[in-house]
Amino acid sequence: MLQIKNLKKSYKGFAVLHGLNMSLEKGDVYGFLGPNGCGKTTTMNIICDIITKDEGEVNFENKEVKIGYLPETPALYGYMNGYEYLDFIGACSEYDGDITARTAEVLEITGMTEGAKRRIKGYSRGMNQRIGIAAALYGKPDLIILDEPTSALDPEGRAEVMEIIKKLAETGSTIILCTHILSDVERVANKVGIIRNGVIPVEGSIEEIKRRFEGNVAINIRLLEQTPEAVTALSKIELAEKSDISMTGGITVYAKDGVSEKDFYNKVIMTLAENNILPEAVSFKRLSLEEIYIGVTSGRLI
Repeated sequence: MLQIKNLKKSYKGFAVLHGLNMSLEKGDVYGFLGPNGCGKTTTMNIICDIITKDEGEVNFENKEVKIGYLPETPALYGYMNGYEYLDFIGACSEYDGDITARTAEVLEITGMTEGAKRRIKGYSRGMNQRIGIAAALYGKPDLIILDEPTSALDPEGRAEVMEIIKKLAETGSTIILCTHILSDVERVANKVGIIRNGVIPVEGSIEEIKRRFEGNVAINIRLLEQTPEAVTALSKIELAEKSDISMTGGITVYAKDGVSEKDFYNKVIMTLAENNILPEAVSFKRLSLEEIYIGVTSGRLI
């Protein structure tokens, strides 16, 4: 649906995007991740044609694509109520259907039917975000871009907004979700891109990204009783490269290069049995999305 190639952008000689590549298929929910100032908002503004690019390509499958955009801090007219504001959006966008019916529809989608009777100046932050999402949806866009839609919201407000995004995803909407809240991305995104220094060095499904950074097989072992003998036995497993003792008392044993999960797991279990070591839990060590994100943005995993 969207293919971005070698996108570059500078402001007064300061390069923000250094050749960014991104791809979205129809129906993707794309988690766009990166620290502040790394070029996320610049990328989204270029996609929306709000600002111009210096170099590169932004190609849509459908040249008549409609985009709905919720900026991080939507500017709303506080003197209007929700109905008035959305009717105004419909008129400004020259919506070609029944504006009254569409306003009612997007309010229903965002759970704002009752709240829309109130003046916007009296809205909570969560209500502002929901009205902003309703405005972004108004023209039945092919692509919805949401920039930090849950930032500064309390847990209840976050849950409400994420539920809306989840429902949109279930209907097949194509969404770019820009957020610092990785748990939100894991809940709804089927694809992730991590931006660093103006490029996206890591892109793919969450499972693909986790597999990419798995490295050597590692197993966590939590013992009922951590004796020196148990630690020594586990550190001398035939297929092991090394072992670490965590601050919480567990032991992580790392396999040598090329050793399969199955073979290493069997060897660990045999070692425990042969040395009469009673484990409380045995599990594979996996990098979380948060650990990968921190590693990529810091440059440690690139």
